[in-house]
Amino acid sequence: MGNIIFIHFFLLGLLPSSVLFPLVYGQSQQGFISIDCGSNSSYTEKITGINYVPDWSYIDTGRVRSIPSNRILSDLERQLWSLRSFPQGKRNCYNVKVKVGTKYLIRASFLYENYDAQNTVPEFDLHFGPNFWVTVKLGLPQTIIHEEIIHITTSNNVKVCVVNTGNGTPFISALELRPLENVSYETVSGSLSTYMRLDIGANNNTFIRYPDDVYDRIWSPPVPISGWVQIQTSSEVNNNDNKGFKAPSSVLNTASTVADASAPMFIPWGDPDQSTKFYIYMYFAELQTLQPNQSRTFKIYNNGKLFYNRDVSPAYLNENVIYSPAPLSINATHEFTLVMSQGSTMPPILNALEIYKVMNFDRPTTNQGDVVAIESIKKDYKVTKEDWQGDPCAPKTLAWGALVCKYDASDPPTIIGLNLSSSGLMGEISRNISNLAKLEVLDLSNNNLIGPVPEFLAEMPFLRVLNLAGNNLSGQVPAALINKMNKASLSLSLDGNPNLHVTATNEKKNDILMPILAAFGILTGPVMVQPHSPQNSHIEPQSHGPLDQHPRRRYLYADILKMTNHFDTLLGEGGFGKVYYGQISNGTEVAVKMLSPKSGQGYKEFQAEVDILLRVHHRNLTSLVGYCNEGDTKMGLIYEYMGRGNLGSLLGGKGEVLRWKDRLQVALDSAQGLEYLHNGCRPPIIHRDIKSSNILLNEHFQAKLADFGLSRAFPTDGDATHVTTKVVGTPGYLDPQYYISFRLTEKSDIYSFGIVLMELITGRPVLVKSGEISHITKWVDFNINQGDIYSIMDPKIKESCNVNSVWKAVDMAMACTASDPTNRPTMSQVVSELKECLNLELNHGNDRQVDSTMSIASTFDNELGPVAR
Repeated sequence: MGNIIFIHFFLLGLLPSSVLFPLVYGQSQQGFISIDCGSNSSYTEKITGINYVPDWSYIDTGRVRSIPSNRILSDLERQLWSLRSFPQGKRNCYNVKVKVGTKYLIRASFLYENYDAQNTVPEFDLHFGPNFWVTVKLGLPQTIIHEEIIHITTSNNVKVCVVNTGNGTPFISALELRPLENVSYETVSGSLSTYMRLDIGANNNTFIRYPDDVYDRIWSPPVPISGWVQIQTSSEVNNNDNKGFKAPSSVLNTASTVADASAPMFIPWGDPDQSTKFYIYMYFAELQTLQPNQSRTFKIYNNGKLFYNRDVSPAYLNENVIYSPAPLSINATHEFTLVMSQGSTMPPILNALEIYKVMNFDRPTTNQGDVVAIESIKKDYKVTKEDWQGDPCAPKTLAWGALVCKYDASDPPTIIGLNLSSSGLMGEISRNISNLAKLEVLDLSNNNLIGPVPEFLAEMPFLRVLNLAGNNLSGQVPAALINKMNKASLSLSLDGNPNLHVTATNEKKNDILMPILAAFGILTGPVMVQPHSPQNSHIEPQSHGPLDQHPRRRYLYADILKMTNHFDTLLGEGGFGKVYYGQISNGTEVAVKMLSPKSGQGYKEFQAEVDILLRVHHRNLTSLVGYCNEGDTKMGLIYEYMGRGNLGSLLGGKGEVLRWKDRLQVALDSAQGLEYLHNGCRPPIIHRDIKSSNILLNEHFQAKLADFGLSRAFPTDGDATHVTTKVVGTPGYLDPQYYISFRLTEKSDIYSFGIVLMELITGRPVLVKSGEISHITKWVDFNINQGDIYSIMDPKIKESCNVNSVWKAVDMAMACTASDPTNRPTMSQVVSELKECLNLELNHGNDRQVDSTMSIASTFDNELGPVAR
């Protein structure tokens, strides 16, 4: 086979002084969008003949700059002479109108060339809509970088954004969009990012793009390759393939082959991100007239496996493209090899090569109707806020200020709050506001708005807060708005409009809950159309039975809106509903769990959890700060905030690793909370849903049990040994005996706790589907019978823990999950054994000896606290 020849590929972004693009007129630029970022006029670029336009109609931020005049060389394309820099704002975006459903090659170009005399090359991110695209790393001031994607548009505009990451001022030199044929570059899913595009047979410093390439792809030469020789022809190569690739004849009429006919052509590449998926496109055309006794056939392999199922025999002066119809299997490196077939007299050739990375731009964009509406409002009022760039709600970290967006996993983000108070607005109230279909809160106060209060505001079905105070509005307030206010379905503020008139209606007036306004930070005090008594500004909700025994813990729905900033930050979601981050008035952080109308649980579980948490108190049970109970759609529980989240997410994530000592502490904390429920409450309480996601951790990794909606009191009267009840719980954690018999005892909780203990030891999911579902208890039992404790330990902890401590914990976990409930320990026994485990671990590696009866008890506070009754 001869010696293997390695090719070291890299993209040559800089156009050297000797590079010239031949100018050929007559080639169509239909569909081309060519934007010179920083130019002040349109022009035709002399080297390529491409028509460029200035960028001022595509963006309204940034500063126009130019590279030093002494760096403008004769062969430097004009679109690179100027640039637009963005010293202000986190994200700055170009908004380009496109044709929906069109496949585009989208290219952003960058040349720094010390335009700011700082000689410090910046580094920043490039986003495509709300999605991360690439980090722009120029390296040297003279480097030209072209970042490209191939993408099918799903709307009539695309947004290309530069994002400041704190490593210098972002900028952009040119933005170009080229329509492709939809049959070309097809993918199973996702878009494509150009990894390399090489004219394999080209001489060094020969770059080819438009007009040779009808799609304006840029073809670069590879570095010189030892052992390879170039072949070429002056004849035209036909490129009319049926997939629309159409490589330029000037690319196809050169090729490379090997000097040693027996040697393969070896093409390796890789990516630091080993999860990257690639598509490859190889271009072949025979350039030599073969004699009757000559033949050129070869095979293509990828990582030693046949890539193409038949021999390749390039046609004379005709393009042949062989490509991957699906992404290449994931590997750290790919090694393509072209090997001469048996019986062939000529070695392989390769004319050109393209490799693309798969890009999944799957972050949902804001509801398109909301995007059109808010951009129209921005235009109507000439809003110049720095952060009003790009997608209004996505990504969440870059959402526009003054907006409140609602994020739902199943729907695009929507705008539900708009606060343009004190923004210098002039003119009438924009009709475009009515197109924010889900808007709940609107604050236009303290501006210079004139004209009437429009009727359409009363027709917005979700609007509940409207603040128009402090303007110059005039005329009659629509009766429908007053009626909504009087029915308490709208909080309305009109103070400070001396020419505005209100006609009383016959509708019965109810007080309005002003804290709704405060939820968006849009009022400093209660301002109403008609005066109202301050003591009535907070109306207690309708009585709902036992919950009314705890009025000091009851919060209004308006208070919920305030503390969560209108559900701005989602922490998680469970069977009950969604959990949001919040802060109450004294700055205390809280987690707010709201009952979903679609929840399989309901008011009964809601009331059960409130009832239990108002009665039980232990350092290892989550504390209930309060609750909201204003009807089926406005029920919520307010807990203390646990900053580290839940144990399940921590074990399954890729972030901070819990040491074995910390895992034992979490287990002990959880066990003590469960022991309190079983032994410290009268009557005892069975949790019924112990699992890792219901164990929460605070900033100090102290663990607390949570989610008591399924909890059940256990009878202690007479000789009762169990409760016969319907089966509830989580698959994998559910006690098999309880599932079979419907008999609930405290041993059901102990089984579930044993499963959690196994998770802490192994780092393994409870249920793993590999051909068939394998439960963690079976996996542990099988492996532990081999006598090798390391085979079941989480690899993240096995190097730095006391093996005896782990053995003891494994024994306890297996005892907790014994098939016969009578063989399972009590929670008091579990707590005692876990203290011993922790003592062994703390003593490991010359750590201080901890007395299991004194020190641990004082550290973890084993007292039961007040007995729940």
